[in-house]
Amino acid sequence: MIDIVIVDDHALIIEGLQKIIRSISDMSVVGEARNAKQAFEIIKEKNCDVLILDMNLPDRNGLDVLKHVRSIHPDISVLILSMYPEERFAVRALKAGASGYITKERAADELIQAIRKVVSGGKYVSETLAEKIAFDLNSEHEMLPHERLSDREFQVLLMIGEGKMTSEIAESLLLSIHTISTYRSRILEKMNMRSNNELIRYVIQNKLVE
Repeated sequence: MIDIVIVDDHALIIEGLQKIIRSISDMSVVGEARNAKQAFEIIKEKNCDVLILDMNLPDRNGLDVLKHVRSIHPDISVLILSMYPEERFAVRALKAGASGYITKERAADELIQAIRKVVSGGKYVSETLAEKIAFDLNSEHEMLPHERLSDREFQVLLMIGEGKMTSEIAESLLLSIHTISTYRSRILEKMNMRSNNELIRYVIQNKLVE
């Protein structure tokens, strides 16, 4: 039996995933969580083979959750399920330790295949993304400005793009205002921009936030 935990803050998404999984005889949903805190509690108490993880949780960034899970439970396969387009986030998630990445719009068609792939030790990405990764490896791929950022810098960029103030970002990430200001300065430098307005415009134009 493949035991699965679902982490998503939308009840309808969880319900839909459960319906798909429960139609398969050798798969079982053993827990569900609406935020990172609940997720950590569940995987402490219950054994699971696959963690289906949303990238955008209310209390913690999905990449942070992914890294934490991989550090304490390296045997769990983490399948990222996100509404963000894979060309924007999948490679970053895979580098952070994800076993696979699937968009919510394709979940109904690909979820079971993705679960079987990651639980067997493989990596799951769409054919389109696999081709893009192969192309980038064999070409002089020019990185987009946000691809030059570290995971934490990228996280701060997204929060700036959502219009959050420095104090809000600091509180959310449990960091000092000074630290967030330092990240902001690095982001501006790496992306060759001068203001938050430019960053916000970039995030919106590149559809990096919902």
